[in-house]
Amino acid sequence: MSRPIFLCAISNVSSGSCSEDCKFCTQSAHYNTEIDNYKFKPIEQILIEAKKAEESGVLGFCLVTAGKGLNSKTLEYISSTAKRVKSVHPNLNLIACNGTASIEQLKELKEAGIDSYNHNLESAKSYYPDICTTHSWDERYETCKNVKEAGLKLCSGGIFGMGESPTQRLELIEQILSLEPESVPVNFFHPNQALPLTENSIEMQEGLNLISMLRDSSYEMRIMVAGGRESFFASEQEKIFSAGANAIVLGDYLTTSGNAPSADLDMLKSMNLTIATSCHD
Repeated sequence: MSRPIFLCAISNVSSGSCSEDCKFCTQSAHYNTEIDNYKFKPIEQILIEAKKAEESGVLGFCLVTAGKGLNSKTLEYISSTAKRVKSVHPNLNLIACNGTASIEQLKELKEAGIDSYNHNLESAKSYYPDICTTHSWDERYETCKNVKEAGLKLCSGGIFGMGESPTQRLELIEQILSLEPESVPVNFFHPNQALPLTENSIEMQEGLNLISMLRDSSYEMRIMVAGGRESFFASEQEKIFSAGANAIVLGDYLTTSGNAPSADLDMLKSMNLTIATSCHD
């Protein structure tokens, strides 16, 4: 029996001007990627996005900010936004993605209505110094542990195809699984000519094998193919579901466009895949 597909949508609520030097990220101020830069999207606009997402069958709605981690202003903004969104859309699973965070900060987000926290490991620990020098991999791992300590659901994955070795891809999978996350976003690097990383270094079949490996490790875990799905798999996106994925991002990403939501919904319908109506599906 096919798994119901969990749909997630992203709201980039604070964009660009990040001080960190992550080589994969178009929001870093270190690279001239010519994206929109803004601080704190109006809550009314976020509510419009949440309404459209829910009408499309989305269950997970993620509030993403640029920057290394939570500070007092960002914490206040995300908390206020979460309260407003939850008051209008109580059935959405609200996800915050705001960088490194302490247990106390995460508990405050939970009290405001956040259900899950997304903090990706991004790469294997052994490869992380090659893609970021302004903060450590250990900080990322610590935040993931803090998420679970604060009583939030953990969403943690990584990006494949950034020049890492096959062994390091396996290392990353082992490190993700050690956290026992509820959801694993599987991202495939989307090249941008302004970034230091200029091409994706992984073949499509290996990408499918990595999805299958994650699925084989856990029947219950939600495996979400997120960033890079459209460009990496192109006309063969349907194969991710046979490999074991049971979640996708509907609509646009942080700074790149996704498929039209109607196109993805038509794809799922053509495959006789049902859309999850509960986080427990």
